[in-house]
Amino acid sequence: MTEVFDTPLTPLSFLERSAMVFPDRAAIRYRECTLTYAEMATHATRLARGLQASGIGPGDRVAYLCPNLPEMLIAHYGVPLCHGVLVAINTRLAPEEIRYILEHSGARILVGDTELLAPLADVVGDLRDAGALEEIVAIVDGQADAPPTTDLAFTTMPYEDLLARGSDEPLPWSVDDEQRMISINYTSGTTGRPKGVMYSHRGAYVNAIAELTHSRHSPESVYLWTLPMFHCNGWCTTWAVTALGGTHVALRMVDPEEIWSLIEPEKVTHLNGAPTVLIALANSPAAAPLERPLVVTTAGAPPSPTVISAMTRLGAQLVHVYGLTETYGPHTVCEVQEGWADRSPEEQAELQARQGVSFFIADPTRVVDEEMNDVPRDGETMGEVVMRGNNVMKGYYRDPDATAAAFAGGWFHSGDLAVWHPDGYIELRDRAKDIIISGGENISTIEVEQAVDSHEAVLESAVVAVPHETWGERPKAYAVLKPDASATPDELKTHVRDRLAGFKVPDEVEILDELPKTSTGKVQKFVLREGNWTGHTRRIN
Repeated sequence: MTEVFDTPLTPLSFLERSAMVFPDRAAIRYRECTLTYAEMATHATRLARGLQASGIGPGDRVAYLCPNLPEMLIAHYGVPLCHGVLVAINTRLAPEEIRYILEHSGARILVGDTELLAPLADVVGDLRDAGALEEIVAIVDGQADAPPTTDLAFTTMPYEDLLARGSDEPLPWSVDDEQRMISINYTSGTTGRPKGVMYSHRGAYVNAIAELTHSRHSPESVYLWTLPMFHCNGWCTTWAVTALGGTHVALRMVDPEEIWSLIEPEKVTHLNGAPTVLIALANSPAAAPLERPLVVTTAGAPPSPTVISAMTRLGAQLVHVYGLTETYGPHTVCEVQEGWADRSPEEQAELQARQGVSFFIADPTRVVDEEMNDVPRDGETMGEVVMRGNNVMKGYYRDPDATAAAFAGGWFHSGDLAVWHPDGYIELRDRAKDIIISGGENISTIEVEQAVDSHEAVLESAVVAVPHETWGERPKAYAVLKPDASATPDELKTHVRDRLAGFKVPDEVEILDELPKTSTGKVQKFVLREGNWTGHTRRIN
């Protein structure tokens, strides 16, 4: 019998191919710096060899604390090329939060941008004293607007020296086990310690292919990095764009004016971001009708029909996806149907605001009740979103109990509540912890937020539960107004009352300058709730 060989899947093969097929094509552009695909592959090899010289071997964790610089992108290839595991850390975390991730992951080396390393003197000192952190490697951003920090309170190795420690001797762009860990991504930890989500080479490969398909990439793609690479490895786009030989345009900070200044001269075709990024782009003074097609993929929070309409009017082609850290980023996509074009712009925006259906590489997404039975597809009955398939995590690192709980019944439990429409599309109603139960009625904060957002003066909003003596809890809205716009709390309440049932209308509306957010643009509702619940316990009436 003839032996048939299967090749284990790994996104490392994407760079191997593009370096061979498109050696002279621009792989990464960052201001005045350009790397071809041949140069990118060489840098990744030198990084891998340098890490090997530092003692990094199979399964060892290498932490990165870095903005969307070329070095961060190269880490997605260099670290797994020496069979290490990449731990990309949220750049907005406090030093003690970073300490926890470094300790929990067991990272042996920390590679970081000097600006981000500067506040970590105590953390680095303690971890070094404990023998937990062996080396700190410093990246100096020579393209930054301001002179970068170079004088740190602790000893580091320059990034260039790490590369020089390595060599150009080739390493195989392959793995012997596609289920081997490629990265650990930590959750936001808003309800406790963050969990380390384990990604495999296979999962990263397959989800990257899905990203290419659903976001409509091609070899001519020019991708602007508005999404943090530390967030689910940039939804696997770090690997996806490379697969086709597209061009990555690095971006240190998300600044709406700079984004608009880059779109045309860089010939940007794609960017990803949370709805808050889209809101900032649509309302930027630099906003202007797009001169060329631009695909904007959005996730991280349900986008309102208002922001979808605003981006569409500018000429953007929106792709709405939904997922979690545990699903390599996006897991579902709101596939646009042909018949939608015949609907009004408002109806189209409402349809596109739904979370849709699974990526083609995953099992069909379900909405279930507490007994794991499918809820009716009536667009009204709420249940929990559960997922399964190639782009669902291996589990939580060093947390078997949490892993078992997350996969109860054989499906990953998202903790998100949704309805299931007759056409098979799901639509989020809330996080389980965010749903408001008032006098026995369930109130979707998302539904109320969309009503508030539809007011012409509102830039964005957030709705949370606050205690109520009679009803147990009631909705309260926080609104941020557009520049030079005005509206009173009573006006906003009246606006919502004209659109929703009376029991859904917030008892109070508070105008804020800004909403508290995570680094990926998600509103931190727990921050808004905290002040209202001091001295109260949740009571469901």
